[in-house]
Amino acid sequence: MTPRIALFRAREDAAGSAARLRRLGFSVAHLPVIEIAPLPFAPTKERYDAVVATSAKAFLSDAPLDRAAPLFVVGARTAREGEARGWRLAAPPAPDAERLAGTLERMTEPGASVLYLAGRDRKPSLETALAATRALEVVEAYAAAARRGWRPAEIRALASSAIALHYSRRSAGLAARLAEAAGLSGQFAAMAHICLSADVAAPLEAIGAAHLFVAQRADEPSLIATLSHAARLFPSDRPYRI
Repeated sequence: MTPRIALFRAREDAAGSAARLRRLGFSVAHLPVIEIAPLPFAPTKERYDAVVATSAKAFLSDAPLDRAAPLFVVGARTAREGEARGWRLAAPPAPDAERLAGTLERMTEPGASVLYLAGRDRKPSLETALAATRALEVVEAYAAAARRGWRPAEIRALASSAIALHYSRRSAGLAARLAEAAGLSGQFAAMAHICLSADVAAPLEAIGAAHLFVAQRADEPSLIATLSHAARLFPSDRPYRI
């Protein structure tokens, strides 16, 4: 029997991933650990030399912004969402925040005003890289709030899953915490955990997860290829519904 896959991404992020997994014949248990909500914000300037976004969620807010400023982003999905909202993409999407910072340093002048449409919970790498050379203004455009617990149906879905996919370090840690709150910490640790990177896998190593797999590249095709390998090692004997 094909194993059931647990996804812990926010609903907005998980839909495409779940559809791809189902096309491959997997059943998917959708168990979000965070909830996304836009935040109100008011930039201090009317015009910026550049606007930066590292997630498509940055465009959830309807805050009044001058869309004439060139947009720099991480990821193709962020680029599509920004363009759909009327922004002009100034460069191809960067694969990560570090390389986005390098693009900005090449394509803007020292001291340029840069507006960063950030999440409330974020890594500081972009701010650290740009703060010394650019007039960086950070506004929190959205929040990814941790859920306090799963509903009973979600707990049952986790109990029927054999493999988990992890896309971020934070969501991996939150999933472990919610599994413990649900009384399933032992089963969670015994599952096969497929991680986008070694950094994502760190919270799972900390709880003693026995079966960790890390994708060769930090992208979804490589993650799913790793999943396909793991699925042959961890077939499911649990009944479930698709």
